[in-house]
Amino acid sequence: MEKILVTGGAGYLGSILVPALLERGYDVTVLDNFLYRQNSLLECCSNPKFSILRGDCRDESLIREILPSFDVIFPLAALVGAPLCARDTIGAVTTNRDAVVMLNRYRSRAQRIIIPITNSGYGIGTKGKFCTEESPLNPISLYGRTKVEAEKAVLDTGNAISLRLATVFGASPRMRTDLLVNDFVYRAVYDRAVVLFEAHAKRNYIHVRDVARAFLHVLRNFDRMSGAYNVGLSSANLSKAELCRKIQHHIPGFVFHESQIGEDPDKRDYIVSNEKIEKTGFLPAYSLDDGILELKKVFTIIKNNQYANV
Repeated sequence: MEKILVTGGAGYLGSILVPALLERGYDVTVLDNFLYRQNSLLECCSNPKFSILRGDCRDESLIREILPSFDVIFPLAALVGAPLCARDTIGAVTTNRDAVVMLNRYRSRAQRIIIPITNSGYGIGTKGKFCTEESPLNPISLYGRTKVEAEKAVLDTGNAISLRLATVFGASPRMRTDLLVNDFVYRAVYDRAVVLFEAHAKRNYIHVRDVARAFLHVLRNFDRMSGAYNVGLSSANLSKAELCRKIQHHIPGFVFHESQIGEDPDKRDYIVSNEKIEKTGFLPAYSLDDGILELKKVFTIIKNNQYANV
């Protein structure tokens, strides 16, 4: 069975993906610096096919030493989100872009790489027109720029596939409450209200478990896929106001108000086509409604913001 390296594998996505890989018999090694002191992979430690390394994905000598052992690389390690990247610009550039470029330089051409980036790379779309994988990339935030530059490096080298992820939501053992859907449901449960800025701005959404499923799909079908793929719910190209109305349906009493003060640091406003990956046989299994109901239960347990990145 193939050997897989997952950098940042103890993060929000990796904590769902790594157990799924192990369940399917893959040998999985995680490299993580445990920045958030998370223990989300404890359940994996009894599996003999699981290995863990505490280290930094930017450590060139470490990467050169370990990389030849693997067939497939998932570079998940990143400072995720525009606010966090704005707060640590050096960390954003060195982790999100430079570490991936370095890893890509040292991998052999036989080693496959599957990288997640953000579809916020589309920036501000044309009203009423879907962004496809052929649409121009115009990232506005530092987060978007570093991820787009990392994608270009690996795709230009070949034997690589990129997944352009919609805004992710849902529960993970390494929980995040600062993601848009997760944050709004948290506020609906505890504050019963939210103030929206740029309430008209649209974006696409995807459950974290469907992101993991997309990685597994690409891994199984790598030889017949290539390039970049949007990964999102085709039923969920929604504005912030439309998202809040969805939440209201499941959490009666939740209200939202629109404000002219404030702005989205990512400046996201676009609708996305996921047709390319859907044509390969991948369809999401979790709806936005599923995620809201899940999160409503999650926030019965979680009552603070210790799980946010910022």
